[in-house]
Amino acid sequence: MAESDLKVQLLLTGNEIMSGDTVDSNSALIARRLGELAISVHRKVTVGDDMELLGAELAAMADDADLLIVNGGLGPTVDDLTAEVLARVTGVDIVEHPTALAHLEQWCARRRLPLNAANRKQAMLPAGTTVIDNPIGSAVGFEMMVGACRVICTPGVPGELAAMLDTIIADLAQRMDRPNQRSILRLQTFGLGESTAQQMISDSIADWPAEVELGFRAGAPQMEIKLSVNSTAAIPARDHCRRELERLFGDHIIGEGDSTLAGRVLELLRERRATLTTAESCTGGLIASMLTRVPGSSDGFHAGFVTYANAIKHSVLGVDEHILEREGAVSEPVVRQMALGAMERSGAQYALAVSGIAGPDGGTEDKPVGTVWLAWGSRDSLHSLCLRWPVERTLFQTMVAAAGLDMIRRTLLGLDSEPRYFSQRRA
Repeated sequence: MAESDLKVQLLLTGNEIMSGDTVDSNSALIARRLGELAISVHRKVTVGDDMELLGAELAAMADDADLLIVNGGLGPTVDDLTAEVLARVTGVDIVEHPTALAHLEQWCARRRLPLNAANRKQAMLPAGTTVIDNPIGSAVGFEMMVGACRVICTPGVPGELAAMLDTIIADLAQRMDRPNQRSILRLQTFGLGESTAQQMISDSIADWPAEVELGFRAGAPQMEIKLSVNSTAAIPARDHCRRELERLFGDHIIGEGDSTLAGRVLELLRERRATLTTAESCTGGLIASMLTRVPGSSDGFHAGFVTYANAIKHSVLGVDEHILEREGAVSEPVVRQMALGAMERSGAQYALAVSGIAGPDGGTEDKPVGTVWLAWGSRDSLHSLCLRWPVERTLFQTMVAAAGLDMIRRTLLGLDSEPRYFSQRRA
């Protein structure tokens, strides 16, 4: 069966998704991975942990699909119902699957845990199922035919799902009538909005080739631009579009794939054998957290300081008390002294300091909520700027942290041009 003919549906299970306690990111991941094979999801349904509702929905979806991916409900608790529901729909018994049991025994042995009855429930699967290995978690995936529909059951834990999708996608690719030829180039950007980017493309690239699919995925703090083609013959056209985007957006492009601002900064520091320190007030350590999420971050990031109160800015970083009193914590001289103090105490060659008003309270006429001062650079070349992001507190912290990292990225690259968001956000 060719990719365009394959009818795929997703069934998500779990009361926590229905209540909003858990945000569904798994269906987006599954759809993206299927997109690598030029397969689109035709329908997605979410159902709570109810045996009758799940059974009815699974049977109806399997009757109308070539492939049904069920996500969630494979765990050890009483509300994990997927195996039992699938057994009821197909009219088979629930049996202890030897491969699933062996997996559980090995999983428990590695963690020096007893294999209790609750965990053993995860080895009870519909008779005749084929196990799909879970390299991370305790619950294996499994699949079986329901009529003419192939049903694949996957765990709801995002990390486990991601680890299993490699196997599932590779198997799907092998079953296709023709090999996978879809190619997706993902460019990560910062400082551009979807509407701005689309308008710039529309105004500047009138002859966009039809064989190159353009897509956007907005997020905080980055925006992803996707260039997708369905054949190797279209790759030259895609490469041409990439060059046009690089000409158009320039240094707003961070990198390809899963590139992040923090990851790019650490790459540049590593190349220069340099180190960075952070001095944070309004972001509360978020910048340091973004950096340390990257494996190997200790090569370029040795120390960060969270100096929230004025007294700590003075005692830890040496910010002048008189300047704090006269200018206030959200001021240019304070962030510059924070940056210099952080470099002196850490020995780093570069620093990034931020101090702002995250809100919802604390603003004044001169310094409204959303105001932030940033300082970045080296001892000999320290820059500072005041920006305003009048958004809710968490988003403010995210965007300020990203802007600071972007400034360090630009400094390390030796870029003199100002990013577009300076004109929009400059106080």
